[in-house]
Amino acid sequence: MGIFQRFARLPLKSTYIWSLCPQYSTDLTAVDRALIVRSSQLIQHRCVHSRVMGASPGNPGAAPPRLPFSRVTREDLAFFRTLLPGRTITDPDLLKSSNVDWLKTVEGNSEVLLRPKTTEEVSQILRHCNERNLAVCPQGGNTGLVGGSVPVFDEIILSTSLMNQVITFDNISGILTCQAGCVLENLSNYLEERDFIMPLDLGAKGSCHIGGNVSTNAGGLRLLRYGSLRGTVLGLEVVLADGRILNCLATLRKDNTGYDLKQLFIGSEGTLGVITAVSILCPRKPKAVNVAFLGCSSFQQLLETFQCCRGMLGEILSAFEFFDASCMSLLEKHLKLTNPITESPFYIVIETAGSNATHDEEKLHKFLEEVMTSSLVTDGTVATEATKIKALWSLRERVTEALTHEGYTYKYDISLPVEKIYDLVQDMRGHLGDMAKNVVGYGHVGDGNLHLNITSPSKDPALLAAIEPYVYDMGSRLSPSWAALKPCWILRAFSTLTKHCQTIYTNSFLVFMIYMKNKAVFILLQCFCNTVIVLNWTVIDQTLKYLICSVLCKSHALN
Repeated sequence: MGIFQRFARLPLKSTYIWSLCPQYSTDLTAVDRALIVRSSQLIQHRCVHSRVMGASPGNPGAAPPRLPFSRVTREDLAFFRTLLPGRTITDPDLLKSSNVDWLKTVEGNSEVLLRPKTTEEVSQILRHCNERNLAVCPQGGNTGLVGGSVPVFDEIILSTSLMNQVITFDNISGILTCQAGCVLENLSNYLEERDFIMPLDLGAKGSCHIGGNVSTNAGGLRLLRYGSLRGTVLGLEVVLADGRILNCLATLRKDNTGYDLKQLFIGSEGTLGVITAVSILCPRKPKAVNVAFLGCSSFQQLLETFQCCRGMLGEILSAFEFFDASCMSLLEKHLKLTNPITESPFYIVIETAGSNATHDEEKLHKFLEEVMTSSLVTDGTVATEATKIKALWSLRERVTEALTHEGYTYKYDISLPVEKIYDLVQDMRGHLGDMAKNVVGYGHVGDGNLHLNITSPSKDPALLAAIEPYVYDMGSRLSPSWAALKPCWILRAFSTLTKHCQTIYTNSFLVFMIYMKNKAVFILLQCFCNTVIVLNWTVIDQTLKYLICSVLCKSHALN
């Protein structure tokens, strides 16, 4: 953390890394120095792209210009077809679905879709693209909602859809190792047959890939119970941009052998490398599951219900989700779903999961009795059967689907302090007035994650111009984490963010992230080597020093 704090105090200059790390700055090659300069220039370029990138206050969603990457040639296609016979797709009709995001709001123009089956194939693809300076867009299930999984221009799409095999499963430790293209729901079904479950659950589980989940550090419905993927993912196999394979596919819950390199790639969204395999710790399948669907008359009462819920349900509490009355109206209008309780301003979905049905039902009954008698909850229903549980969960999980029928949707995925989670929705409604068709809020109360959605009959640049300066200003005052900030800069234009994201990333920090994208492992190795020297280990010969470095940094896994 100290490194990033020091970066924040440095001016945006191409020499900032040398100022930070003078002990090894002289070891940087001309290529490394050029990379740093180019990274700095790129960020500065984006900071002023309201003039050169087509963005303006009236058009904050403009895409950046195409960078000087090579274009695919016949020789490139011949290489790919030899490597991937029958799995190099160039048919425009087959490419169409991979060029468009799930919401049908952004579209790329890729002419090549590659579908490898093995890590070695991914390695050869990226090695070739690196040598030819060809841009690549990694793609999993393409369920993202902000355009991060589709090309901006004509990048080669690297799909993991055929990398869908379970490698191993240990039914004693509950550790699953699988390829990155495994669909989340398929993994859940595989584990349930063995009396285990995935620690992650999403509304898009029927099509999202575990590799994409890890790349975006997806939270989902069970984060309250099982924590984030940074804790449950034990190891990763990753192919770096130059084709090298980083094998950190550990299956140990405790591993103190140096730098935890996998954390670099969890949440990196494909910018540091392509995740090809995952090992993840899976909990045992609960023997008793209950779902309560409740209504509250105010958000303050919803928060008090959450506080009571955590105190009374404790270890069996698995999820605490909410959505507002506007969401319920859309579910009833577009999906013909039925509200199982009386109409309320806010709705809660609570799930408990445990090993003793009698014990869990007793605790849930006491909790419901408490919140009803204290008037925190106005009405509610409970489901214990699988079909009824699924029906109640569908009300929360299908909100995104219902929103697609409202026209064009502007989406923001934001983490806020729990007590302020709905303030942004109310403020946005007051700010936009009649400009927006709908402003709705739903999300995960347990981890303070709000899904803010604003709809209009069609794409409206004036509406976007009214939303984005305001949402970032308000969010900064509420201490945010912009969970859906994607590197493609399509729906979150950098020109708009530059002023407002200073509480999140400084320009120097962004430069450093670009540098890390290209030299992540190199920097770690070099920092450690110099640490060895500082500690007066100069008596150790270079070979032994490299071996120590390899063990502690796990670099022995690099091809």
